[in-house]
Amino acid sequence: MHNKLIVILGPTASGKSDLAIKLAKKFRGEIISADSRQIYRGMDIGTAKITKKGMDNIPHYLIDIIKPNQEFTLADYKTKAVKIIKNIQKQDKLPFLVGGTGLYVQSIVDNLKIPKIKPNKKLRIKLEKLSNQKLFNKLEKLDPDALKIIDINNKRRMIRALEVCLITKKPFSQQRKKEQPIFSILQIGLKIDKKDLEQKINKRTNQIIKNGLIKEVKNLIKKYGIKPYSLSGIGYQEIIQYIKKEITLEQAKELINIHTRQYARRQITWFKRDKEIKWIGNYSQAEKLIKKFLFL
Repeated sequence: MHNKLIVILGPTASGKSDLAIKLAKKFRGEIISADSRQIYRGMDIGTAKITKKGMDNIPHYLIDIIKPNQEFTLADYKTKAVKIIKNIQKQDKLPFLVGGTGLYVQSIVDNLKIPKIKPNKKLRIKLEKLSNQKLFNKLEKLDPDALKIIDINNKRRMIRALEVCLITKKPFSQQRKKEQPIFSILQIGLKIDKKDLEQKINKRTNQIIKNGLIKEVKNLIKKYGIKPYSLSGIGYQEIIQYIKKEITLEQAKELINIHTRQYARRQITWFKRDKEIKWIGNYSQAEKLIKKFLFL
């Protein structure tokens, strides 16, 4: 157990959390979230955040750790996650890193060296005013390699990459290098049929609306306004459009479904690049892989 880490990954709504909890119960595990949306307090319904009851007495970490208007970088995530993983290992328990945020997972798996450049507010305000296409064009000139790992739809990451390029005068992609692994890792990917995934996404969208997403978004706007990056996430941006009377509720639901499906496809593409991931379809396959990994 001393240096072992299990990673459970896959697209959104694929059932990672349920699988991880069952495995954690079997192997005396504790769970570290690798979800860049569940870090925010008060954003529970739109992120389909696991409840205390759903955790089934399995300790969970890196959920509800910051306010929606606070800055939280990849370097922050990596520092906190590594410390927690090591603490779990010291207790002779098995850490499970669980989530679908590719960069969060990669920062731990590949022990990424992340440039520690402080955010520049003036520069960010300038870049924020530009469209995604203009940011993409700028990044293409300064650091074309960065576009292999950054999606044009991810405005925040394009802004961060440009910020690092402009401040350091060096390409962002050359500053984030893989280093020697910290842990002995087994990566398990949860594969799911495309139609099943679409059905799960549609069902989840209906459920989060029913659970009170509109009220949650109104409360967040009241507290923080609509500017925080956290509120640009799927589920929140569409409901904000609905609240502003730009679209109907039915249109908001359909957009949430479309954007979630697109996001799931991007996640699958991201993870498929890593040939170390063992793809499974059920609990028993995952259990066998872990037993073999732990020499049980």
